Amino acid sequence: RVEQGTIQCDSLGRPDHDYVWLESDREFGDFELKLKFQVFTNSPGNSGVQFRSRYDTNAENGGWLDGPQVDIHPPRAMCWRTGLIYDETRGERRWVSPSLPDSKMPPRFKPERFVFKYADDGDGWNELILRCEGNRVRTIVNGIPRTDWDGTGVLDNEAHVRHNVGRVG
Repeated sequence: RVEQGTIQCDSLGRPDHDYVWLESDREFGDFELKLKFQVFTNSPGNSGVQFRSRYDTNAENGGWLDGPQVDIHPPRAMCWRTGLIYDETRGERRWVSPSLPDSKMPPRFKPERFVFKYADDGDGWNELILRCEGNRVRTIVNGIPRTDWDGTGVLDNEAHVRHNVGRVG
């Protein structure tokens, strides 16, 4: 729903909710997205910005959204994951920036300096900037560069080409 010019997607306390996606029928390749978002300290899971992605309604279990995702991770202990890139593409399904073999994110990737705000702590607006130029993907979270990744060999690999994602979506 939209309240006072803000899009709200609230699934807290709704165990039967499934995914909440805001989608566009337009395709994007090279672009810059500036997003302001709020989260709450009691948000139990993660969210993210899927980019250059595509939903496959024919996939098993009711469908699948292939493509990379910039993580937005509210739980305090791991909020520093925000701005890192996980790839949902079938055939990848792993962290790609940093490059890891699966979905586990070791604490050694926690940066020395990171700023993350919560709505219930006062001024809880965060800003995420996502820039995609060719195979290069950059993220900035609250003014701090978080990811500068050359996705050559990943965004243009066989899995991404097969699902028509990675470079456009």
